[in-house]
Amino acid sequence: MNKFVQLIPDNAKKYGNREALRYRDYKTQNWKSLSWNGFKEVIERCAQALYNIGIEEHGRICIFSQNCPEILISHFAAYYNRAVPVPIYATSSKDEAMHIINDSGATLIFTGDQQHYETARELVDTCPTLHHVVTLDTNVVIASGDKASMTWQQFLASGDKADEAQKLGLVKRKHDGEEDDLMCLIYTSGTTGEPKGVMLNHSNFDACMQAHALRIKVDDKEDVSLSFLPFSHIFELGWTMFCLNQGVRVAINLNPKEIQKAVKEIKPTCMCSVPRFWEKVYTAVNDNFNAAPPVLKVLIKRALSVGRTRNLKYVRNGRKVPFLVEKQYQFFEDKVFKKVRAAIGIENHNLFPTAGAMLSDRITEFLHTVGINIVIGYGLSETTATVTCYEDNGWSLGTVGTIIPGWEIKIGENNEILVRGKQMLQGYYNKPEETARAIDAHGWFHTGDCGEINEKGQLILTDRIKDLFKTSNGKYIAPQVLETALAQDKYIEQAVIIGDGRKYVSALIVPCIDELKAYALKKRINYTDVKDLVNNTDIHKMIEDRINGYQKDMAAYEQIKKFVLLPREFTIASGELTNTLKVRRSVINKRYAPLIDAMYNADFRKKKKETPAQ
Repeated sequence: MNKFVQLIPDNAKKYGNREALRYRDYKTQNWKSLSWNGFKEVIERCAQALYNIGIEEHGRICIFSQNCPEILISHFAAYYNRAVPVPIYATSSKDEAMHIINDSGATLIFTGDQQHYETARELVDTCPTLHHVVTLDTNVVIASGDKASMTWQQFLASGDKADEAQKLGLVKRKHDGEEDDLMCLIYTSGTTGEPKGVMLNHSNFDACMQAHALRIKVDDKEDVSLSFLPFSHIFELGWTMFCLNQGVRVAINLNPKEIQKAVKEIKPTCMCSVPRFWEKVYTAVNDNFNAAPPVLKVLIKRALSVGRTRNLKYVRNGRKVPFLVEKQYQFFEDKVFKKVRAAIGIENHNLFPTAGAMLSDRITEFLHTVGINIVIGYGLSETTATVTCYEDNGWSLGTVGTIIPGWEIKIGENNEILVRGKQMLQGYYNKPEETARAIDAHGWFHTGDCGEINEKGQLILTDRIKDLFKTSNGKYIAPQVLETALAQDKYIEQAVIIGDGRKYVSALIVPCIDELKAYALKKRINYTDVKDLVNNTDIHKMIEDRINGYQKDMAAYEQIKKFVLLPREFTIASGELTNTLKVRRSVINKRYAPLIDAMYNADFRKKKKETPAQ
């Protein structure tokens, strides 16, 4: 019997009727609780239903839904059956879902909302192995005559009808489970090419839990984690498994667009997230500071100075805080910092792991200054999430921390980060050639990321190897560095750096339209629509000045020389972003080719006044 089969029953014995999960009710949208005993009971019912419906050992089960408790329930129920959960991003297209179902050979799919159900219903007819659809959202209406689908309650009820042989069969599976059983198939989001199924065993997750327990300190009595990222994201799945392993309560956010509301309602002490969340927090807090009366601005400036000294100079380095600094800090903690955190919804704070992209040093420093413990880390689906992260003391800005226990790391050719350890993938499903390219003869996994290790043993990320490009002048450019710098500006929503094989660096900029409108109102700039607004000369000059402010310390060849403001965002639906919000550069380069070419023409100043492509 492997560890994750026994995890929930053991915690049910330990915690009983104490809350394990908190979630939004589909119909009322109110928060409800599920105890550890209740969690155990519904997992057992789900596991028996999977057995009764014909899921075989090592069989694949797809989950195509927004975050909800049923996802975690179905994961553990699959482990009881020695079966394999295969998460699909809720934002995935029909074609992406079809590829994952066909590649994995899944026979059953759990679906979220009505759209997910409708997509799955069509896929039953086109995916040879798919036979069963189970709808999780109680608002879903199953089509008349649909024999392949059932509701979650109908599905659980089918498990309640198990005969003695079926019950004994499930018991045997639970006991036969081994550490080298496949625990899940996580499909990469695929910035280039089709998604690959990352094979992670129970032993990978077990090693992950042990390593995190040595590095991350949580409290099973006080901590509450809010699931913000989708469970199809290895970061959220790994973090949530760690929280459950440690007995930490998990609140599950259903709608990603309501995360700010959920944070204020739940008041989490922990939450893993991507940098974009904290970039928006930083912008909002700074806007409030800038709008404060002059006298209050002076107080805030002094508070930030003291907070920076106390938290960055002393606490970060494990040094005793001088008496006077601590006294001043406690004053500003009460007058300023507590109120800042309360406005966000994290007045009860412990730590907030952050990864998936770069977070600027300015924002990281600011958040620690006001008492928000951001723990920057680095990892991939292929590494069961974390490879490195900040330690409690001694972490450095500009790094992603030191390796966690169980990993080896080195820098290979072209500054590529290579890793080796017990948390590393078994390979890519059905892709032996891809596996051979990724894992060398000595067992090192080639991450595709560029980096270096400083004298403290801390990892510094520079860029993705595939993202690096060279200008026609032979200068290498790391686009994510510039994109990360621009992301902290309140007027810039998205930025994509261009320049591969070109004379100089340019950019496609998606502005924050609401902020632009507010600026236009303040400056009395007239416009007819969004297209007119982004093409306004005064607006363009304002953005240009802000860009120059961020790149003033960069080498001349790294700086953006020209840019275009676009009237709409890059989106997942348009194929310009992956499900993890990474830029698909090849798609954008092709789709915006005329605009990009225009930036390298002599008459660009004239052309930029034309309406940008849609």
